[in-house]
This record gives sequence, structure tokens and C-alpha cells, in this order.
Amino acid sequence: MLAYLLRQARSSLIAATLASVVAGVCSVLLVTQINAALTAPDQAARAALAWRFAAIAVAAALAHTISAVLFERLSIQAHARLRRFIADKTIAASFRQLEEIGGPRVHSALSEHSASVASFFVNIPVILVNAIIVLGGLAYLAWLSWPVFLVAVGVIGLGSLGYHLAHLKAIRHLDVAAREQDHLFGHFRSLVDGAKELRLHAAKRARFGDEVLGASIDVVRRERERGMSVFLAASGWGSFLIYAFIGLVLFSLVGDAPDSARVMTGFALIFIYLMAPLEGLLLSLPRANLARVSARRIEEITRALTAAEEAPAAGAAPRFERLALRGVAHRYFHEGMDDLFTLGPVDLSFAPGELVFLVGGNGSGKTTLAKLLVGLYAPEHGEILLDGAPVDDRDRYRQSFSAIFSDFHLFDRLLDAASADLDQRGNRLLERLHLHHKVRVRDGAFTTRALSQGQRKRLALVVAYLEDRPFLVFDEWAADQDPLFKDVFYRELLPALKAQGKTVLVISHDDRYFDLADRLIRMESGQVTAVEQRAAEAAVGREAAIPQ
Repeated sequence: MLAYLLRQARSSLIAATLASVVAGVCSVLLVTQINAALTAPDQAARAALAWRFAAIAVAAALAHTISAVLFERLSIQAHARLRRFIADKTIAASFRQLEEIGGPRVHSALSEHSASVASFFVNIPVILVNAIIVLGGLAYLAWLSWPVFLVAVGVIGLGSLGYHLAHLKAIRHLDVAAREQDHLFGHFRSLVDGAKELRLHAAKRARFGDEVLGASIDVVRRERERGMSVFLAASGWGSFLIYAFIGLVLFSLVGDAPDSARVMTGFALIFIYLMAPLEGLLLSLPRANLARVSARRIEEITRALTAAEEAPAAGAAPRFERLALRGVAHRYFHEGMDDLFTLGPVDLSFAPGELVFLVGGNGSGKTTLAKLLVGLYAPEHGEILLDGAPVDDRDRYRQSFSAIFSDFHLFDRLLDAASADLDQRGNRLLERLHLHHKVRVRDGAFTTRALSQGQRKRLALVVAYLEDRPFLVFDEWAADQDPLFKDVFYRELLPALKAQGKTVLVISHDDRYFDLADRLIRMESGQVTAVEQRAAEAAVGREAAIPQ
């Protein structure tokens, strides 16, 4: 994932990296000039060093500013690219894959994990500059005294070993925190979606807050605290080693060696100067590791979201004279049975201008059959035929359908090309459904979605009408409507759609309206048990056709 982002911004990254290198080199050169000034023999020599020091200081400031700006822009661009990458993967994935992965994991990848990965680019200049300062300082120490330099390398090696061991331990805690965070986003969603239920049950609310949400928050906090504490303890160990080395240089290693004052001054100055870059480096590396952990989580999620959808179909929704399911079967895990549930094999056909009711008990497979019919699920066995030809482009096939499932989502706009005609047609439908005093269509968007569930379903019905697809599926649409609108739906809207030549499949428990159907399909335990032909009252409600 990090390699992908780095490839996307190669030129900007090279420029920002060069600026960081220049900033780091200039910082090391400043230290050498300071040491030279401290040991200069006279005022004239110090004066000559002043101009060089000023030029290097200006170059260091400019390079640091350019590096910081470029990497900040890279971070923002990386965040946007990463979100777009995850979104494109999600759009291209099959509906079944999204159901299996779950919304909270995708939300976590789009928000927390992508932000953590993007922050890696902000840490790059800190890591680069500090690493160059440390390496340049060590090179200067080698120039001053090889024996003392070798001891310095040994001290740094000992510190690095301790840091590596700490890293192995800390990264395990950070991985646990990253995985728990996916569950935490699901609890955040329940906090809002389950607001009514939580407020109606005080004990449930308390348990959810303490044992579910609170416990998950504590796991993320605890594991991140442990991981970062281990990193910081390793940083403290490194600081102690630096102080110990400075003491060795000042009081033991140099002794009466020639030019000892310059060597001791240089070593003490370099190590004191290196403390801040070393600490910055040790603090930045854990954050970089957090980015690596988040990148791995994103990779796991996006690998599961394999591209299963074709490119968006162009042109109008395909029309048909006959749609048939031949031996269609599908299996899925049924929670109530705690086992795999098999739907089918199913043999059914549909024609334009036909009103069909699909009925059966809860868990009989009605909604699953509807999802197979509209192309959201792919049949494991059998095939779907459109005018006698097998469906080979499922995305284009799906363009024949408009569906309102029981767990429908209502977008804030129609997602069609905005036009005055679209607004007018939408507002006429809103008036017919008694919603015009609550919401209007303006520039292709709804003025509000703050409606009751029944009103939101009526708004979804407006969207379905405006899409003008040849096949409409309604999954318990009338369940949230009052008796008045139930009657309007069954006795006016459905016959009006049939009169327009639409094929309509209605999943329903309202047996008082079954006489309106041309056919009644009964299901039980995943099987079609009966198909009853009915003589629907063709004239009922046709004069009340919905305005288009």
C-alpha cells in the first residue's frame, strides 16, 4: 500500500526528499561551523566563519520549509488517493463481498486507517532530516577521532538492538488495536442507528455503553498505550546511552590525547546536538509503524474486495419480452438455522405488464430470491435468461431493475442529470404522495431526508418512478405505511405501473390485496411451493395513473 502511494507521487517525493537531504546536510554543517567557531584561535578567524554560517543557516531554513510544504501536500494527496482507491475497490466489489466484509471495516479503512497511512508522509521529512543529521554527526565524529567514533557506534548499536526488540513487542499491541478498531466502528454505527432502542431500555443502554462500546474503546486505548509506551521506553533507553557516552568521552576516553580540547568539545557538542534528532527519529518511527499497520489492514480489506463488477453499462436500460430463471440455486448461511440455507432450484418467468406477488413466511428466502432476480447475487447453479439468451453482462442486466428493499438507502440526490423537467416530474410525484409539504426536488436533489421511515419509503418510490426501469421490485414496501397509503400503493400505484407495461414483483404479507396480482408465488424453506394464477381486476385504479 505504501509502495503504491509512493509510486503515485514519484516526482514530488523525489523533490521533497532532496530538500530534506539538503536540510539535514546543512544542519550538520552548522554544527561543524559552531565547533570551529568555539575553537577558533582569534576573532578574525571567527569573523570569516560568520558569513559561511549565515549562508548555511539560510539554506537550511529554506530547504526545511520546502521539504515540509512538499511533504504536507503529499500527505493530503495521499489521503485523497487512498480514499479514492478504497472507494473504487468498494464500488467494483460484488454485493455479496460487501455483505461478508461488513460496512464497519470499510468505514474504518476510509477514515482512521487511511488517515494514519497519510500521516506517514508528514513523518518522512522528520525521519529523513533526523537520520541525515545523525549520520552526518557520526561522520564528523569519525573525522575527529576514530577510536572514540567506534565506541559511539557501539553505543548506538546497543541502543538500536534495544529499540528493535521493543519494536517487535510494540507492533503486536498496535496490530491488536487496529483489528479491534474495525469492531469499534461497528459499535459507533450502533450508537446512532440504535438510538431509539437504547433510550427505551435503560439496562440495555448501560450495558452497551459499558460492556460493548466502552470495552472496545478501552481495548484500543490499552493496546495503543502499551505499544507506544514500549516505543517511548526504548527512546528513554537510547537517551540514557547518549548521556553515558558523553560522560565517557569527557572523563575517560579522550584523556591527554593531542588536541583533546577540540575533540572533547566536538564530541560533546555533536552528541548534545544529536539528542533532539535522535529522539525525533525514535518518536517518528513508531508513527511510521502505525502507518504500516494501517496499510496492512487496508490491504487485507481491499484484497477481499476483488473486482467483480463490469464497467458501468452505457445507454438505456435493456427492455425484454421474457425474463426466466432456469434451475437457479443459491446457498448462504442462515443464522436462525445455524447452517447453510439452500434456495432453489427455482424455475420462474416474468413478462412485461405483469403484477406478481411473492409471499411466504419470514426466512423462507423471498428477499434472497429477489436479490438473485435483480442480479445482486450470482446464481451458484442454473442461469437467468433474457429473451431466451443467457445473461453474460450482469451489470447491464441490473439496469433493467429498480428495487426498494426493506433495508433501502436513500441518497440525498437523484443522481440523474439535473434538469427543470426532472424537478417538475419529481415534485408532481411528491404532491401525489402527500410529501410536497415536507420535501421538494431542487436541482436534482431533495431539500431534506429528515422524514419518518414511511415517508422515506415514499421518497424512495419517487426515485424508482423517475428511474423508469422496465422491472420494479418492492420488498415489503407497504409495511411502514398507514392504511390510507397502503390502499393507494396496492390499488392505485401498482395497477398504474402495470398499465404502463412495467413488470412488478411485490414481496408482501398483506393478504387482503392478493386478489390484485396476476400471479401469486408462494415460498417455503427456500423452495417455490406454488404458483397461483389470478384474474386481477385490470380496471381498478388505472384511471389514477401516476403523472410521469
